[in-house]
Amino acid sequence: MQKLTITSLLNVIGELFSDEVSIGVTNKSEYIYYRPSKRIDLKIRPGDAIKEGTLASKALLSEQKVSEFINRNVYGVPYHGMAVPFYQEEDLEGAVLAIYPAMTEGKSVITVKTADGWRPIPFQEVMYLEVKERKTHVIAGEVAGIHKHTLQEFEYILPIESFIRCHRSFIVNVNYIVDIFPDTHSTFLLSMKNGATIPVSQSYSSYFRKLLGF
Repeated sequence: MQKLTITSLLNVIGELFSDEVSIGVTNKSEYIYYRPSKRIDLKIRPGDAIKEGTLASKALLSEQKVSEFINRNVYGVPYHGMAVPFYQEEDLEGAVLAIYPAMTEGKSVITVKTADGWRPIPFQEVMYLEVKERKTHVIAGEVAGIHKHTLQEFEYILPIESFIRCHRSFIVNVNYIVDIFPDTHSTFLLSMKNGATIPVSQSYSSYFRKLLGF
């Protein structure tokens, strides 16, 4: 069997997501691989320098996973994406990116399925999202409903300045957190304005503390 190269492996991975997701890889200063998708192409070429304000730049500077919306000022088109830094023997080497097409500009509601029909809920009224029994539940005060998106998909859609992933089963709107209590093993419990208690898991605790600055 012929040895599989890194480039051919990345091409195979790109084929799996060719309709929706563009794939990129950088070293610490420039792109070394880029495969556009059918729906989003940032016109990046291997050898292009990493621009300030991009996902790759933010992941390399923070040395953490970055997931957010980038406006059209950088590449001429808005996009959602995720960048994850990678290391070689504990030394930062670069980042791997997954780039998604932006949702329709101006969309600012989550339309959930309720018992009676469907209800559009403005982003700012959403308190938290919870996955249970393989369904995503959207909670907004006295209104609650179910949505088809996964939490990972919502990470790309919801405004990063308000919504934080704190657990594999929860995304919270920080504007509805009343108190943060320490829990065992360096984790936390969030007291929400509706009386709910939401856990911050150990895998998200350092990220959560950094974003909220405590």
